[in-house]
Amino acid sequence: MKILMLTPYLPYPPASGGQIRTLNLLKYLSVNNEITLIALYKNEKEKTYAKYLESYCKKIYLCKRAEKPWQIKNILKSILSLLPFLIVRNFSDEAKLTVEKLLKNEYYDVIHAETFYIMPHIPDTKIPVFLLEQTIEYEVYQHFVKSLPFYLRPFFYFDILKLKHSERYYWKRAFLVGTVSETDRKLINNVEHQIHPVVIPNGAGDELISFKLTKKDLSQPIALFVGNFAWLQNTEAASYLYRLILPNLIKAIPNIKLVIAGQRAKEKLKLKEGKNIDIVDIDTDDISLVKKIYEKATIFIAPIFGPGGTRLKILAAMATGLPVVSTNTGVAGLLAKDSYNVLIADTPEAFTLKVKNLLANRQLYEKLRTNAHKLVNEIYNWKKISQKLEIVYEGIKKHEPRN
Repeated sequence: MKILMLTPYLPYPPASGGQIRTLNLLKYLSVNNEITLIALYKNEKEKTYAKYLESYCKKIYLCKRAEKPWQIKNILKSILSLLPFLIVRNFSDEAKLTVEKLLKNEYYDVIHAETFYIMPHIPDTKIPVFLLEQTIEYEVYQHFVKSLPFYLRPFFYFDILKLKHSERYYWKRAFLVGTVSETDRKLINNVEHQIHPVVIPNGAGDELISFKLTKKDLSQPIALFVGNFAWLQNTEAASYLYRLILPNLIKAIPNIKLVIAGQRAKEKLKLKEGKNIDIVDIDTDDISLVKKIYEKATIFIAPIFGPGGTRLKILAAMATGLPVVSTNTGVAGLLAKDSYNVLIADTPEAFTLKVKNLLANRQLYEKLRTNAHKLVNEIYNWKKISQKLEIVYEGIKKHEPRN
């Protein structure tokens, strides 16, 4: 099939959940399909990464968008229009013209739009559009606004109303909508009853999936949290882990070590390192360091309370054979069961108790990591996910109007 894919970012390096997702989809979809990629970029350095995608795409078109979102031009355009800020900051005149030119001169079986806010670049066309929502954006922004000073909230609440309206508008405009979880699928269907999304989940990268689970030393435990700390949900989780969970863990398990690692960790978190805690910065393209950090750890702790999609960091932990202790929100949308392939906790006390019990119970430890590893291999691997997406494409092609 001939696929025109649009993304609001360059899918390399794999520094964010969206980039990891698109990179792996391109890798497997390119085996049986011809893909033309239109990707937005912010600065010249990003353009140098396009070479890593050339083997997956027939053609790559890089289109400039604003490097810094909070520009006066963007703010005024958002205030003075019905467009939400998320669309304004991610809009590219170059991308819109590129899409129009390609649709005029080329034929595609399907247009794949990764996120709704890339949709304004697509004109009216008879080619069916598959819109994949990585998260429900207005829910994420509602959570973000609650973290702001009260005097800034009114403007942002109005923007959330515009965001929700735009998101629903583009759901209805697409031929078919996809989500990454059953939770998000139900939410869209509840908001727009006539829309019946298909679930195309996230997965764990091939480079992180362990072929064999090696034995871990539970007497010298290393607890791990990984994230891109440009995102509020990750900074919140790291702060919660450091302030509310770690002191209790040290009392219960004096020799435990906590490692918080990720992009811009030291700059964004500003946490004090010490005997029981290391803060590790990870360059956006340093996949080998990511793998090494996961392999050294004993347990993965993810006190995530902010909404949004499914957490690739949790899938990565499962893939590498780490038992996961997370919140109900953190594992929402994953086919994971408490005490079977994850442990769920929603208070500092519950986190401490479950971590302590897990490290004291080898049988439970091995049960969780074995079942989690099996879940990733059976459901959350990119090869199988891409095969499911290909079936969706074929269904779209079969049912699209040809007049």
